Amino acid sequence: MNPTHVDLFRAVLRHGGMTRAAVALGIGQPHISRAIAQLEADIGFPLFLRGHGSARPTPEGEAFGHEVEQTYAGFDHLRHAARQIRERGTGTLRVACQPSLASRLLPRAIRRLNEELPTARVSIHVPSPDTIWSCASSGQCDIGLARPRTGYNDVEAEPFMTVKAVCAIPRKHPLARKRTLSVQDLAAEPMISGGAGVFQQSVEAIFAAAGVAPRFVFMAEYTAARCGLVAEGMGLAIVDPVPAREFSGAALTLRPFQPELPIETMLLRPAGRPVSQLAERLIGLLKQERDALG
Repeated sequence: MNPTHVDLFRAVLRHGGMTRAAVALGIGQPHISRAIAQLEADIGFPLFLRGHGSARPTPEGEAFGHEVEQTYAGFDHLRHAARQIRERGTGTLRVACQPSLASRLLPRAIRRLNEELPTARVSIHVPSPDTIWSCASSGQCDIGLARPRTGYNDVEAEPFMTVKAVCAIPRKHPLARKRTLSVQDLAAEPMISGGAGVFQQSVEAIFAAAGVAPRFVFMAEYTAARCGLVAEGMGLAIVDPVPAREFSGAALTLRPFQPELPIETMLLRPAGRPVSQLAERLIGLLKQERDALG
């Protein structure tokens, strides 16, 4: 049975005759007549009663037509399923992201993804860096954005972005007149430390190398909290510039910090698993938003 002949049979049924089907399809009527005749020969019974320029289906033709429509309904379902998979993937896209990128960069990328694929579904989780690495290793997330870590297997990691730490200070603070702040500038200032982790260890190592003992009077785990304390005049803080820019304004300002303290973010994916088209698209948008930061 030639599938093309079945297509033409369906067209004759839908358009109510061979001539109308030929006009609708833009082909010659004799071509359709030969195709229907060959299909009838293949299946062993007449499909139409011919005469007076019409082609009425026989009872057998009507029964066969019903089966053909059932088959095409299945193809329509497959086309719909393929479109859903293309647009939404195989389910909700799971992203585990560090706080510094979860408030602006990631939401902007997801907004653009939603504009392109309105049916796409994304879930965002903001755990600790070690938890993000664990989620990527175990396949509990499709994409991870986290600070570098070691000792995790089954993770494909690539550098995503590196920024330089800045110093957040009250806008009316005397040090705001300086373009760059050094460890020595901060020696006598009350400081707000970050939570225990690699970044805070790096800050303390810089002070130790300069022979300066920092005056940490408050501690706040996240950049947003440290910037909030700075805005209230509670001290100065060395922070990630990406989330800190949201707070720079009337209450506080940001200044480059010397010596340079790079802050690196890695892009994580479960190793050994193919990346879905939806995940690939979001990764592309994340990189575009990263590049737009300047």
